[in-house]
Amino acid sequence: METTINETENQFFSNKKKGIDIKGKFVVGITQVAVLLIIAILFIILGIIVYEGREKFSWEFISSFPTDGMTKGGIFPALIGTFILVVVMSIAAVPFGTITAIYLTEYAKENSKIAAAVRFSIRTLAVVPSIIFGLFGLGFFIQFMGTGMDKAFNGGELHWGQPNILWASLTMSLLTLPVIIVSVEEALKTIPRELREASLALGATKWQTIKNVVFPGSVSGIMTGTILAVSRGAGEVAPILFTGAAYYLATLPKSLSDQFMNLGYHIYIMSTQSSDVEKTMPIQFATTLVLLILTLSLNLVAVIIRSRIRRRAK
Repeated sequence: METTINETENQFFSNKKKGIDIKGKFVVGITQVAVLLIIAILFIILGIIVYEGREKFSWEFISSFPTDGMTKGGIFPALIGTFILVVVMSIAAVPFGTITAIYLTEYAKENSKIAAAVRFSIRTLAVVPSIIFGLFGLGFFIQFMGTGMDKAFNGGELHWGQPNILWASLTMSLLTLPVIIVSVEEALKTIPRELREASLALGATKWQTIKNVVFPGSVSGIMTGTILAVSRGAGEVAPILFTGAAYYLATLPKSLSDQFMNLGYHIYIMSTQSSDVEKTMPIQFATTLVLLILTLSLNLVAVIIRSRIRRRAK
């Protein structure tokens, strides 16, 4: 009798284990299919862009100005304009986002109403449509700040009170600010509390602890935030429609008060405003390919810097 009960129990647990194994294999299989599907979609998109843009993509296309209603020539002004936009945007957004993250992590108390308001603002900014940032940039940076600067320093002559690359970059920095703040804050939280306490116990001040202990250990997180910001900022078009992007310019921007061409805006114009969209199709795909290469190059530079910082830290 006892032997029969034991055999029944063993059979029950064996069947249960087999059921768990089948479910586990099913979950793993679904996960693998999802990963392969995502990779396949990525390669299909890249393949289409490379295949359609290969005819037009060349050094001459990259290094020359557009001509003949932008159906001929190249995209050099748009390439330079996009590069300047991303650099100025990063210079404006990364330090400010890092300082905000340091305040939220190191200085603000857990029940601080100011910190709660800042975090609420960050979450709100993260879900605001990008076109709203463009309208804000037009109203605040151009009509308020720019016009005010012209009245104060230029005798009312129009100089800063018009769309330009500075206002477009600052508008874009507001768009990418939540990404940077969240990334840096999460990186700061990875530093063990014991290291902070040990530094303070040895007589270091709060700022010395942040500068010598916390900040060096979170530089990789700061670079990650920069990479994400660059990736988003390089491809956004809506925020710069009203703040600085131009349809066509025969010259490169000579100062931050000049308008500029942008790769994303150039693709939009080619696909919607061209008199012959089919004729400009190779230009659209070649421009998209250049934009991808520029974004990946900037990201690669940031990744290399992050890797070197990590090696030095080790």
